[in-house]
Amino acid sequence: MTTSTRGAAKTPAVLVLEDGRVFRGRAYGAVGETFGEAVFSTGMTGYQETLTDPSYHRQVVVMTAPHVGNTGVNDEDMESRKIWVSGYVVRDPARVPSSWRSRRTLDEELDAQGVVGISGIDTRALTRHLRERGAMRVGIFSGDAVQNDAALLARVQEAPQMKGANLSAEVATDVPYVVPAIGEKKFTVAAVDLGIKGMTPQRMAERGIEVHVLPATATVEDVYAVNPDGVFFSNGPGDPATADHPVSVMRGVLERGTPLFGICFGNQILGRALGFGTFKLKYGHRGINQPVQDRTTGKVEVTAHNHGFAVDAPLDKVSETPFGRAEVSHVCLNDNVVEGLRLLDRPAFSVQYHPEAAAGPHDAAYLFDRFVSLMEGQRA
Repeated sequence: MTTSTRGAAKTPAVLVLEDGRVFRGRAYGAVGETFGEAVFSTGMTGYQETLTDPSYHRQVVVMTAPHVGNTGVNDEDMESRKIWVSGYVVRDPARVPSSWRSRRTLDEELDAQGVVGISGIDTRALTRHLRERGAMRVGIFSGDAVQNDAALLARVQEAPQMKGANLSAEVATDVPYVVPAIGEKKFTVAAVDLGIKGMTPQRMAERGIEVHVLPATATVEDVYAVNPDGVFFSNGPGDPATADHPVSVMRGVLERGTPLFGICFGNQILGRALGFGTFKLKYGHRGINQPVQDRTTGKVEVTAHNHGFAVDAPLDKVSETPFGRAEVSHVCLNDNVVEGLRLLDRPAFSVQYHPEAAAGPHDAAYLFDRFVSLMEGQRA
């Protein structure tokens, strides 16, 4: 429930975590109430891309950077059709945005889209709490939604958890659409939308790829109806353990030996298709400064992430799967979480992060070239 209102910055707001901890601040964006999973993002820039990333559906994002909204909101940097975060938490909102591209303030945009937020709290203390206790359910309440703490806590504890949530179809396109190649068309790719960001087909189009974006409910027959040279599985929200349909489609692609590339949720789908399990991370990886090593080259990349689940695959050996040998190709240097998979006997690979990263960094953009090389090799 949200109520659009001017002067929200003067309205008291309360943030209540499911373990009972309470933070008090001021309303930011829309006034009302919202629920979701509390997670923190370590990015210093790119808040507009974060807000409009469908992977953040049903999550309340805590910004660790103290000042947010400095460059306002423009009409060019949207990654999808709307803001997807359930709620937004900042310490010090910008009083006046400063950018020649700005069209409105971040506060105004959150208000217009009905996103309930809170400002003026100690986000460093909240982040440390989530790092120690793990991501958890949270509610933000402002205006008439504020009640006594015990009543608010009870409502938070009734909210659905992220584990077991099947969300990709809620954020994906309902109808197929085509992003044409820029310049000479070299390849056709079928992209299964599990929560795709706008920059992803753009990065492929820049490489001469015509991208057919398909709904999350697309079948194997739908994928091959576009006569693809390659198949792409996108990022997206929710628990990969619930994604039986995308896993089935991916297995159909692997059986045919078509070049395949998956990112984020698509990496978890590949893991399941190969027979690996998945598990929920304590607090996940989110932000634009996560160090990952590409084990095929030894190079360390600074990468953009948003994932709360990971693939459970062995780091120290090549695994036998129904589709041949597979290995972990990328690993997070902070905690040794699997950040990529590669098949050795078929043209398929994936990474757990975002190589399109419109807000940066761009260390991993080469992965789209690697996908092109797979399609070139298959054609040859």
